[in-house]
Amino acid sequence: MTGLLSLRPGWRRDLRSTLAGRLQAPFSSDVGHQTLLNTPKLLLITDLSGLRSEQLLQRCAAAMRGGVDAILLRAPALDRAHLLALAAHLRDSTRQWGARLLIHTHADIARAVDADGVHVARHAIAHIPAIRHWLGEDASSMTLSASCHDDNELEAARRAGADFALLSPVFPTRSHPGAATLGVTRFRQLAHKAGLPVIALGGINPDNRDRLHGFGIAVIRAILHAPDPELAARRLMPYDTD
Repeated sequence: MTGLLSLRPGWRRDLRSTLAGRLQAPFSSDVGHQTLLNTPKLLLITDLSGLRSEQLLQRCAAAMRGGVDAILLRAPALDRAHLLALAAHLRDSTRQWGARLLIHTHADIARAVDADGVHVARHAIAHIPAIRHWLGEDASSMTLSASCHDDNELEAARRAGADFALLSPVFPTRSHPGAATLGVTRFRQLAHKAGLPVIALGGINPDNRDRLHGFGIAVIRAILHAPDPELAARRLMPYDTD
């Protein structure tokens, strides 16, 4: 991790200053929430397994060159300092490529780096209203999204005011071999009656991507662990998600 922290001299000072200004700002409970009209078409979820932080940043940049329009930073093994540093670097990179940055779980870090959204796991869906309240004025420019796996969780996300949901797993995945999958037909059924935008996740690759025509997709290994992340992203780009 030393290499990552050395990429930006003074990152601790800068982030401390940012946190002091943003996390101590008064919160507003009556700010109107403005939902972004467009959900990601090709969302890349980070995974540091087998990758150094510098490699992850390079692969994310290549993926955005290939068409990825949103990065979801998920790094549960990182301590807070390194997560802040990685988020700050990804914020710079996503702005350069015109992509959105979402932060998994940590609303305070999302606020500190001026991310575009906060994503929560299935067990935290009920906390979405509290997160929105805590974000105050910043909530008007952020999306709040949730991971879902069935119709009950989709309904909970809708009731909680989530802007969109990641619904998984559509296809078998390497991370959960043998686990039950939704399949395309069930995914489409759930997505169409969800009452909020739904993005497909789980086992998606260039060979099955077209079976999810009309939906945005989220991937991890299909891009991050591809020999050429830019080419992999181009091959996954949807033709139409309207």
